[in-house]
Amino acid sequence: MRDETFIEQVLPAQKRIALIAHDNMKPEIIDWCQKNKEVLSGHFLCGTGTTARMIADRTGLPVYGYNSGPLGGDQQVGAQIVEGKIDLVIFFSDPLTAQPHDPDVKALLRIAQVYDIPIANNRATADFLISSPLMSTTYTHYVTDFKQAVSKRAATL
Repeated sequence: MRDETFIEQVLPAQKRIALIAHDNMKPEIIDWCQKNKEVLSGHFLCGTGTTARMIADRTGLPVYGYNSGPLGGDQQVGAQIVEGKIDLVIFFSDPLTAQPHDPDVKALLRIAQVYDIPIANNRATADFLISSPLMSTTYTHYVTDFKQAVSKRAATL
C-alpha cells in the first residue's frame, strides 16, 4: 500500500556503511571489521573520527573519517543519512557507560529510523545484517516524502 506520500529509494549493491563505536566498544568493532573484512571491502566505509582511524589502521580497510563523535561526527553521519549518502549504520554502542554526547547519539539513531536506514547497535545484529543476501544486491524501500509533507503542512498553517 504505497501512495504519493512515499518515495522510492534504492540502496545500491555497493552499500555506504557508517562504522561507529563508543570508546569501550572500539576493540569489538575492530575485531568485527577484521572478521568481516572480505565483505566490507566491497563497500564504501565511513565512520566517526577515532573509530574510522582505528579500523583503517588495524584492518587495512579504507574508512573515510568524519569528526569524532563528541565533536560533531554523529551529527555529520546523520546529515549524510538525510542527504541519502549512507545506506547502513553499524554502531557498537556501550549501554553501560554514560556518554557526554548522548543527545547527538540519540539524534543519529532517530534520523536513521526516520529515513528507514538499517542500523545495528550490537555485534549480533551487525552479523545478521552483513550476512543478509541484501548486502550484495540493490534494495528498494519506501520512505515518507518529507518535502511533500512539509508543503502540505505549510499550506494548512
